[in-house]
Amino acid sequence: MNAKPKRVTIFAGHYGSGKTNIAVNYAIRIKQNGYPVKIGDMDIVNPYFRTKDSAKELSEAGIELISPAFANSNVDLPALPQQLYALVWDKNYYAVLDVGGDDRGAYALGRYANFIKEENDYEMVFVVNFFRPLTPDVTSAIEVMREIEDACKIKFTAIVNNSNLGNLTKADDVLSTKAKADELSKKTGLPILFTSVSEEVGKQYTADDKFAMTLQKKYFDIKEI
Repeated sequence: MNAKPKRVTIFAGHYGSGKTNIAVNYAIRIKQNGYPVKIGDMDIVNPYFRTKDSAKELSEAGIELISPAFANSNVDLPALPQQLYALVWDKNYYAVLDVGGDDRGAYALGRYANFIKEENDYEMVFVVNFFRPLTPDVTSAIEVMREIEDACKIKFTAIVNNSNLGNLTKADDVLSTKAKADELSKKTGLPILFTSVSEEVGKQYTADDKFAMTLQKKYFDIKEI
């Protein structure tokens, strides 16, 4: 990841797409590259896997996490903290936002849409996992994309292919989704930033597997393999 990141980077996608892992690793990678960064947990929909779960890891990396006061509690709809507004408009920091799944989670992002679009230094990334039951194909993925865009009033600018089967993922599983990712890119006109894999899966690839990848379990290290 040699290019200078956008000032605000937003990760959104369907439930189970893996956007939280991507957001956390991306923020840590930005920090490693010398940029001051904060991360905002905007997932008020899914209480089971949130950026808050990586609070210790982020703290050790020197990254401030801004999350709902009742994240990881039994409160159904925690309020978004005022600090998220500061995170969006404070240009002294790079902001990484983890948005809740689907259109319901994206409504929260809509509160900040005008600030983000006015600055016009953002990346709105659609994280897709083609192994999830509600995004098994390109048509379904595009439907989810449009629902999120309509809810938050911000258009996607890029795609991350994070297709995986959890700990059961093999290299061939990820390679099998390349054609779908390419088709999604072609039909939407959006570039694929990278394909994300775990360190273990990354070791299975050979020199013939030539497409951009990143190590999800370790911090971002985009490379050609």
